[in-house]
Amino acid sequence: MDQRTIHCGNETYGDGIVKKIWIVAGVVLVGVLGWWVLTNRQSPEKITYREEPESYILPGEKHFRNMRMLTHEGENAEAYFSFDQKKLVYQATFGKVLCDQIFIMNLDGSGRRLISTGKGRTTCAFFLPGDTLVLYSSTHLADENCPPPPDRSRGYVWQLYDTYDIFVANLNGEIVRRLTDTPGYDAEATVSPLGDKIVFTSMRDGDPEIYVMNLDGSHQTRLTHAKGYDGGPFFSPDGSMIVFRASRPQTPEELADYEDLVKLNYVRPTTLEIYVMNADGSNIRQVTHFG
Repeated sequence: MDQRTIHCGNETYGDGIVKKIWIVAGVVLVGVLGWWVLTNRQSPEKITYREEPESYILPGEKHFRNMRMLTHEGENAEAYFSFDQKKLVYQATFGKVLCDQIFIMNLDGSGRRLISTGKGRTTCAFFLPGDTLVLYSSTHLADENCPPPPDRSRGYVWQLYDTYDIFVANLNGEIVRRLTDTPGYDAEATVSPLGDKIVFTSMRDGDPEIYVMNLDGSHQTRLTHAKGYDGGPFFSPDGSMIVFRASRPQTPEELADYEDLVKLNYVRPTTLEIYVMNADGSNIRQVTHFG
Protein backbone atom coordinates (compact mmCIF):
# COMPACT_ATOMS: atom_id res chain seq x y z
CA MET A 1 0.00 0.00 0.00
CA ASP A 2 2.33 2.70 -0.94
CA GLN A 3 -0.81 4.72 -1.28
CA ARG A 4 -3.44 4.10 1.31
CA THR A 5 -5.94 5.32 3.79
CA ILE A 6 -8.48 5.97 1.36
CA HIS A 7 -11.66 4.35 0.60
CA CYS A 8 -13.09 1.57 2.63
CA GLY A 9 -11.16 3.29 3.15
CA ASN A 10 -9.12 2.62 0.30
CA GLU A 11 -5.28 2.47 0.21
CA THR A 12 -2.20 3.01 2.24
CA TYR A 13 0.08 5.76 1.13
CA GLY A 14 3.76 5.49 1.64
CA ASP A 15 4.58 9.14 2.12
CA GLY A 16 6.05 8.55 5.53
CA ILE A 17 2.74 7.58 7.09
CA VAL A 18 3.13 4.08 8.52
CA LYS A 19 -0.19 2.57 9.46
CA LYS A 20 -0.44 -0.17 12.07
CA ILE A 21 -3.49 -2.30 12.67
CA TRP A 22 -5.04 -2.18 16.14
CA ILE A 23 -7.92 -4.29 17.43
CA VAL A 24 -9.99 -1.24 18.16
CA ALA A 25 -12.68 0.47 16.22
CA GLY A 26 -12.08 3.19 13.89
CA VAL A 27 -9.44 4.85 11.73
CA VAL A 28 -12.21 6.69 9.93
CA LEU A 29 -15.79 7.44 10.88
CA VAL A 30 -17.27 4.89 8.53
CA GLY A 31 -14.68 2.37 9.73
CA VAL A 32 -16.07 2.87 13.21
CA LEU A 33 -19.58 2.16 12.03
CA GLY A 34 -18.40 -0.85 10.05
CA TRP A 35 -16.75 -2.27 13.15
CA TRP A 36 -20.01 -1.73 15.03
CA VAL A 37 -21.84 -3.74 12.36
CA LEU A 38 -19.46 -6.65 12.70
CA THR A 39 -19.41 -6.75 16.49
CA ASN A 40 -23.13 -7.45 16.41
CA ARG A 41 -22.21 -11.06 15.71
CA GLN A 42 -20.21 -12.18 18.74
CA SER A 43 -17.96 -10.68 21.40
CA PRO A 44 -14.20 -11.37 21.05
CA GLU A 45 -13.46 -10.46 24.67
CA LYS A 46 -12.39 -14.00 25.66
CA ILE A 47 -9.68 -14.21 23.00
CA THR A 48 -6.17 -14.57 24.42
CA TYR A 49 -3.79 -12.18 22.70
CA ARG A 50 -0.04 -12.36 22.39
CA GLU A 51 1.61 -10.58 25.30
CA GLU A 52 3.16 -7.22 24.50
CA PRO A 53 6.03 -5.68 26.47
CA GLU A 54 4.34 -2.29 26.69
CA SER A 55 0.81 -1.08 27.11
CA TYR A 56 -0.96 1.08 24.55
CA ILE A 57 -3.53 2.26 27.06
CA LEU A 58 -2.71 5.71 28.41
CA PRO A 59 -3.30 6.54 32.08
CA GLY A 60 -6.88 7.59 32.66
CA GLU A 61 -8.25 5.90 29.51
CA LYS A 62 -11.89 4.95 30.12
CA HIS A 63 -13.00 3.62 26.75
CA PHE A 64 -10.47 1.07 25.48
CA ARG A 65 -9.20 -2.13 27.06
CA ASN A 66 -7.00 -5.05 26.01
CA MET A 67 -5.55 -3.06 23.10
CA ARG A 68 -2.87 -5.00 21.22
CA MET A 69 -0.63 -4.20 18.27
CA LEU A 70 -0.93 -7.00 15.69
CA THR A 71 1.39 -5.94 12.86
CA HIS A 72 4.98 -4.84 13.23
CA GLU A 73 6.33 -3.95 9.79
CA GLY A 74 5.40 -1.93 6.75
CA GLU A 75 2.00 -0.35 6.22
CA ASN A 76 -1.14 -2.19 7.32
CA ALA A 77 -4.77 -1.08 7.10
CA GLU A 78 -8.43 -1.89 6.48
CA ALA A 79 -8.78 -4.83 8.88
CA TYR A 80 -12.20 -6.48 9.16
CA PHE A 81 -13.46 -9.47 11.16
CA SER A 82 -14.57 -12.77 9.67
CA PHE A 83 -18.21 -13.67 10.33
CA ASP A 84 -17.15 -16.05 13.16
CA GLN A 85 -14.74 -13.37 14.49
CA LYS A 86 -11.79 -15.76 14.52
CA LYS A 87 -9.79 -14.06 11.76
CA LEU A 88 -9.04 -10.66 10.26
CA VAL A 89 -8.65 -9.76 6.60
CA TYR A 90 -6.56 -6.68 5.79
CA GLN A 91 -4.20 -5.11 3.28
CA ALA A 92 -0.50 -4.58 3.72
CA THR A 93 2.71 -3.38 2.10
CA PHE A 94 5.98 -4.63 3.55
CA GLY A 95 9.29 -6.15 2.46
CA LYS A 96 9.04 -7.31 -1.14
CA VAL A 97 5.31 -6.51 -1.25
CA LEU A 98 5.58 -3.16 -3.05
CA CYS A 99 1.92 -2.12 -2.94
CA ASP A 100 -1.17 -3.26 -1.09
CA GLN A 101 -1.97 -6.96 -1.09
CA ILE A 102 -4.64 -8.82 0.88
CA PHE A 103 -3.77 -10.99 3.87
CA ILE A 104 -5.63 -12.86 6.58
CA MET A 105 -4.42 -13.52 10.12
CA ASN A 106 -5.67 -14.79 13.45
CA LEU A 107 -6.84 -12.30 16.07
CA ASP A 108 -3.54 -12.61 17.94
CA GLY A 109 -1.59 -11.64 14.81
CA SER A 110 -0.40 -15.16 14.01
CA GLY A 111 -1.03 -17.18 10.87
CA ARG A 112 -0.55 -14.40 8.34
CA ARG A 113 -1.37 -15.63 4.84
CA LEU A 114 -1.45 -13.94 1.43
CA ILE A 115 -4.91 -14.18 -0.16
CA SER A 116 -4.56 -11.92 -3.22
CA THR A 117 -2.51 -12.67 -6.33
CA GLY A 118 0.53 -10.61 -5.34
CA LYS A 119 0.09 -8.65 -8.57
CA GLY A 120 -1.17 -5.11 -9.15
CA ARG A 121 -2.68 -3.20 -6.24
CA THR A 122 -5.52 -4.45 -4.06
CA THR A 123 -7.88 -2.86 -1.56
CA CYS A 124 -11.07 -3.26 0.45
CA ALA A 125 -11.24 -6.91 1.46
CA PHE A 126 -14.17 -8.49 3.29
CA PHE A 127 -15.13 -12.03 4.28
CA LEU A 128 -18.18 -13.64 2.70
CA PRO A 129 -20.62 -15.69 4.81
CA GLY A 130 -19.08 -19.01 5.82
CA ASP A 131 -15.60 -17.44 6.04
CA THR A 132 -14.17 -19.63 3.26
CA LEU A 133 -14.18 -16.84 0.66
CA VAL A 134 -12.92 -13.25 0.63
CA LEU A 135 -13.87 -10.46 -1.75
CA TYR A 136 -11.46 -7.67 -2.64
CA SER A 137 -10.66 -5.20 -5.41
CA SER A 138 -7.58 -5.51 -7.58
CA THR A 139 -5.89 -3.92 -10.59
CA HIS A 140 -3.96 -7.07 -11.56
CA LEU A 141 -5.87 -7.78 -14.77
CA ALA A 142 -4.79 -4.44 -16.24
CA ASP A 143 -1.16 -4.59 -15.10
CA GLU A 144 0.79 -6.94 -12.84
CA ASN A 145 2.88 -3.99 -11.64
CA CYS A 146 1.86 -1.47 -9.01
CA PRO A 147 -0.01 1.49 -10.52
CA PRO A 148 1.65 4.89 -10.09
CA PRO A 149 0.95 6.81 -6.87
CA PRO A 150 -1.38 9.82 -7.00
CA ASP A 151 -0.11 13.20 -8.11
CA ARG A 152 0.32 15.02 -4.81
CA SER A 153 1.03 18.31 -6.55
CA ARG A 154 -2.77 18.55 -6.53
CA GLY A 155 -2.82 18.39 -2.74
CA TYR A 156 -4.07 15.49 -0.66
CA VAL A 157 -6.17 13.42 -3.05
CA TRP A 158 -7.42 9.87 -3.24
CA GLN A 159 -6.92 8.07 -6.54
CA LEU A 160 -9.82 5.92 -7.70
CA TYR A 161 -7.93 3.65 -10.09
CA ASP A 162 -10.14 2.85 -13.07
CA THR A 163 -8.55 -0.61 -13.31
CA TYR A 164 -10.00 -1.80 -9.99
CA ASP A 165 -12.50 -4.63 -10.25
CA ILE A 166 -14.03 -6.76 -7.49
CA PHE A 167 -13.06 -10.42 -7.17
CA VAL A 168 -13.78 -13.36 -4.87
CA ALA A 169 -10.95 -15.66 -3.76
CA ASN A 170 -10.73 -18.72 -1.54
CA LEU A 171 -8.39 -18.90 1.44
CA ASN A 172 -5.72 -20.51 -0.74
CA GLY A 173 -5.57 -17.33 -2.80
CA GLU A 174 -7.31 -18.74 -5.86
CA ILE A 175 -9.73 -16.37 -7.58
CA VAL A 176 -13.03 -18.17 -7.98
CA ARG A 177 -15.17 -15.35 -9.36
CA ARG A 178 -14.97 -11.89 -10.90
CA LEU A 179 -17.92 -9.77 -9.78
CA THR A 180 -17.47 -6.57 -11.83
CA ASP A 181 -16.27 -6.03 -15.38
CA THR A 182 -17.51 -2.55 -16.29
CA PRO A 183 -15.08 0.25 -17.20
CA GLY A 184 -14.11 2.42 -14.24
CA TYR A 185 -13.36 2.10 -10.56
CA ASP A 186 -15.14 -0.68 -8.64
CA ALA A 187 -14.08 -1.04 -5.00
CA GLU A 188 -14.96 -0.33 -1.35
CA ALA A 189 -17.14 -3.44 -1.17
CA THR A 190 -18.61 -4.79 2.07
CA VAL A 191 -21.13 -7.55 2.78
CA SER A 192 -24.51 -7.36 4.50
CA PRO A 193 -24.63 -9.11 7.91
CA LEU A 194 -27.58 -11.02 6.43
CA GLY A 195 -25.14 -12.50 3.92
CA ASP A 196 -27.24 -11.72 0.87
CA LYS A 197 -25.93 -8.45 -0.62
CA ILE A 198 -22.72 -6.59 -1.40
CA VAL A 199 -22.56 -2.80 -1.35
CA PHE A 200 -19.74 -0.99 -3.16
CA THR A 201 -18.61 2.19 -4.91
CA SER A 202 -18.34 2.43 -8.69
CA MET A 203 -17.44 5.11 -11.24
CA ARG A 204 -18.98 3.27 -14.19
CA ASP A 205 -21.36 6.18 -14.78
CA GLY A 206 -18.70 8.89 -14.49
CA ASP A 207 -19.22 9.80 -10.82
CA PRO A 208 -18.34 7.72 -7.72
CA GLU A 209 -21.71 6.34 -6.56
CA ILE A 210 -23.01 3.59 -4.26
CA TYR A 211 -24.24 0.33 -5.81
CA VAL A 212 -25.53 -2.99 -4.50
CA MET A 213 -25.36 -6.47 -6.02
CA ASN A 214 -26.01 -10.07 -5.11
CA LEU A 215 -23.15 -12.23 -3.82
CA ASP A 216 -22.66 -13.72 -7.29
CA GLY A 217 -22.37 -10.26 -8.89
CA SER A 218 -25.85 -10.24 -10.41
CA HIS A 219 -28.42 -7.41 -10.26
CA GLN A 220 -25.93 -4.54 -9.88
CA THR A 221 -28.07 -1.54 -8.96
CA ARG A 222 -27.14 2.11 -8.47
CA LEU A 223 -28.45 3.67 -5.24
CA THR A 224 -27.07 7.24 -5.14
CA HIS A 225 -27.37 9.96 -7.79
CA ALA A 226 -25.98 13.18 -6.30
CA LYS A 227 -22.92 15.01 -7.60
CA GLY A 228 -19.93 14.20 -5.38
CA TYR A 229 -18.00 11.23 -4.05
CA ASP A 230 -20.08 8.52 -2.32
CA GLY A 231 -18.04 5.77 -0.70
CA GLY A 232 -17.11 3.61 2.26
CA PRO A 233 -20.54 1.95 2.52
CA PHE A 234 -21.57 -0.50 5.27
CA PHE A 235 -24.86 -2.21 6.01
CA SER A 236 -26.58 -1.82 9.36
CA PRO A 237 -26.68 -4.94 11.61
CA ASP A 238 -30.13 -5.94 10.34
CA GLY A 239 -29.25 -5.23 6.70
CA SER A 240 -32.06 -2.71 6.30
CA MET A 241 -29.90 0.43 6.00
CA ILE A 242 -26.59 1.59 4.55
CA VAL A 243 -24.20 4.13 6.06
CA PHE A 244 -21.66 5.86 3.82
CA ARG A 245 -19.48 8.94 3.51
CA ALA A 246 -19.99 11.57 0.85
CA SER A 247 -18.82 14.92 -0.45
CA ARG A 248 -21.33 17.41 -1.79
CA PRO A 249 -19.57 20.29 -3.57
CA GLN A 250 -21.75 23.39 -3.36
CA THR A 251 -20.03 26.51 -4.66
CA PRO A 252 -18.99 27.00 -8.30
CA GLU A 253 -15.36 26.77 -7.17
CA GLU A 254 -15.96 23.51 -5.29
CA LEU A 255 -17.84 22.02 -8.23
CA ALA A 256 -15.11 23.02 -10.69
CA ASP A 257 -12.40 21.52 -8.47
CA TYR A 258 -14.39 18.32 -8.00
CA GLU A 259 -15.12 17.88 -11.70
CA ASP A 260 -11.53 18.61 -12.71
CA LEU A 261 -10.28 15.97 -10.29
CA VAL A 262 -12.87 13.28 -10.96
CA LYS A 263 -12.05 13.40 -14.69
CA LEU A 264 -8.58 12.21 -13.64
CA ASN A 265 -10.02 9.60 -11.23
CA TYR A 266 -9.18 11.68 -8.15
CA VAL A 267 -11.30 12.90 -5.26
CA ARG A 268 -10.29 15.34 -2.54
CA PRO A 269 -11.42 13.87 0.81
CA THR A 270 -11.20 17.07 2.82
CA THR A 271 -14.93 17.65 3.33
CA LEU A 272 -16.80 14.39 3.88
CA GLU A 273 -20.00 13.87 5.85
CA ILE A 274 -21.79 10.74 7.06
CA TYR A 275 -25.08 9.77 5.40
CA VAL A 276 -27.55 6.92 5.87
CA MET A 277 -30.19 5.50 3.55
CA ASN A 278 -32.46 2.51 3.25
CA ALA A 279 -30.90 -0.55 1.63
CA ASP A 280 -32.83 0.17 -1.57
CA GLY A 281 -31.39 3.71 -1.80
CA SER A 282 -34.47 5.51 -0.54
CA ASN A 283 -34.69 8.04 2.30
CA ILE A 284 -31.13 9.37 2.05
CA ARG A 285 -30.32 11.72 4.91
CA GLN A 286 -27.24 13.50 6.18
CA VAL A 287 -26.14 12.62 9.72
CA THR A 288 -23.12 14.88 10.32
CA HIS A 289 -22.75 18.57 9.49
CA PHE A 290 -19.12 19.35 10.28
CA GLY A 291 -18.49 21.33 7.10
